[in-house]
Amino acid sequence: MHWFRTYWLLTSAAFRTEFQYRGNLVINIIGGLFYQAIGLAFVWAVLERFGTIGGWGLGEIAFLYGMRLTAHAVMFLLGNQLIFVDDVIVEGEYDRYLVRPASPLIQLLGRRLQLSALGDLAGGVALLAIASGQAPVDWSPAAFGYLVLAVLGGALVEGSLQLAASGLAFKMKKTVPIKFTIDMVFSDFGNYPLKIFGPTARFGLTFLFPLAFVAYLPATMLLNREEELTVPSWLGWGAPAVGVLPIYVAYRFWVWQSRYYESSGH
Repeated sequence: MHWFRTYWLLTSAAFRTEFQYRGNLVINIIGGLFYQAIGLAFVWAVLERFGTIGGWGLGEIAFLYGMRLTAHAVMFLLGNQLIFVDDVIVEGEYDRYLVRPASPLIQLLGRRLQLSALGDLAGGVALLAIASGQAPVDWSPAAFGYLVLAVLGGALVEGSLQLAASGLAFKMKKTVPIKFTIDMVFSDFGNYPLKIFGPTARFGLTFLFPLAFVAYLPATMLLNREEELTVPSWLGWGAPAVGVLPIYVAYRFWVWQSRYYESSGH
């Protein structure tokens, strides 16, 4: 609760700061929406040409895309400052975090807000709402609750990889290429059903790089496509809970790596 209160106070101040520049905020949100619209247009063009992707139609692909995008937006809205950890460490700003009575990681996460993520969030939620009417989902309170938990779990999975990569900054100093590579994998492969890939790629994107748990597995369960899974169905239903372990491991890795921090002397 102490961590939550600290994070809330920091992000509230950061929000007020960002909201002072309303024009810039609106432009960033529109930019986020436009960027995601381009990605969706590409998927639509592929479907127009081939009809389906791995047996998934437009409504199902849009539903999968919406889940992945919404999870990414939640992660980026809360953890966007992980992108800037290299500068925080190299420029000595991290020194100030160490002498304050609050978690250094919480101070980093509450440092600023990138409200352009609201564009991704609005786009993802809108796409999910539209696709829900086209995709064959048997909606019920339980199914809706599962969807919400799946989005939060997906955000934890992606956030865990970004947090672990950020922990490397204490030794490597420059980790932006690693984090952009992680983001690229999610963006390039997370919008498609994994059945279109070979067995080796499916295994890697499930157990080595846990992309499948962000959207594919929970979407497969909600769309009643369990028969195409190469993993047990219980793993699909349990996908929303999978993110808890990686985020804990990533946090412990961050704490371990932070012991190697060397002040820049600024």
